Amino acid sequence: MGLKPVKVGQLNNYIGRVLKTDPILGNVSVIGEISNLKFHSSGHVYFSLKDEASRINCFLAASNLERITCPMEEGMEVIASGYISVYERGGYYSLNIRDIEVNGEGQLAIQFEKLKAKLEKEGLFAAEHKKALPEFPSQIAVVTSETGAAVRDIIRTVKNKNNYVDILIYPVLVQGPAAAQDIANAIDALNRDHSDIDLIITGRGGGSMEELWAFNEEIVARSIFASSIPVISAVGHETDFTISDFVADFRAATPTAAAEMAVPDTEELRLYIKELGTSLAESLIQNIEFKKNRLAALDPNAFAAGISTRIAYEQMNADRLFEGLNDNLKLKIRTSKERMEHLKALLDSADPKSILSRGYSVVTDSKGQIISGTDALTVGQSVTIETGRGTAGAEITHIG
Repeated sequence: MGLKPVKVGQLNNYIGRVLKTDPILGNVSVIGEISNLKFHSSGHVYFSLKDEASRINCFLAASNLERITCPMEEGMEVIASGYISVYERGGYYSLNIRDIEVNGEGQLAIQFEKLKAKLEKEGLFAAEHKKALPEFPSQIAVVTSETGAAVRDIIRTVKNKNNYVDILIYPVLVQGPAAAQDIANAIDALNRDHSDIDLIITGRGGGSMEELWAFNEEIVARSIFASSIPVISAVGHETDFTISDFVADFRAATPTAAAEMAVPDTEELRLYIKELGTSLAESLIQNIEFKKNRLAALDPNAFAAGISTRIAYEQMNADRLFEGLNDNLKLKIRTSKERMEHLKALLDSADPKSILSRGYSVVTDSKGQIISGTDALTVGQSVTIETGRGTAGAEITHIG
């Protein structure tokens, strides 16, 4: 004989108790793709997990959402852990989730590269959009968790380098599904409500890819890009790269490195100013000395003395020049005279009369032609003999 009829509520309640006590359904992990994702105003999250064959409704309570570190997006493949529960009023069951993790980092890597390519194509990473860091910021805003090590490192580093800078801590969530919106809202609010802020540092300490994922969200990237205040992204360790690093005006390897680049070192500035003052003093002394010398040169007495000295000096140079010219002229005259005498002696030595004076004579015929040999003579011929002291006529009587 069958059981007596029961009410619908009783049946659903019984099914719920059976499901809760089932050793498998009370603690089950399900792999599926997120769809129909809805964040309720109450803080709860409703969505479905689906595969190629089926789907199951899922419920994530607000109290558990705070512990979730990975992002939640449509189409993401995740592993959801929890228990099967029946909603008695509606008569349907769902997976009540305690924890969610991405089904392997490969899925996150794919999302990362996809968003990176999209934003790069839009120009959000372009160098022409990067703003310069202020040389001497007076107020810095730090957008990060107020309880993490990152904020302590930033404050300590900034104060050690420059105690004149004011630091505004803008606390936000840095991991979990709500973190990206929180970070984006903070950057927007600083631009809207705090025009006195010179620089924003946003980031967090190291962690897994899932824990850093808020800084890979598109909403954060667009808020950083839209910021009129320069932004330094300082997420994780030196080897960690996030989308916010690419879109920010500067990327720091760590939060400490961000603080290092954000402010000038006041001690170094003091030393620089001291050296500058010393150099300026030396330059002033040299300039004063130069002006004093110029002023002294303009004194009439000194000027007159200087002119007299200059005239004497120039007169001495003129005398030396004149003496040099005179000596040179005398030398040229003497040299020319000696050359002329030499040429005259050469000329005299070639003069026929000079030759005749040495005992030689010239015999010419009746026409005055010089007879150079006996072959030009004939017996009975009249000739003229010219010597160095006179001439004489002669007749040729014989030829030898």
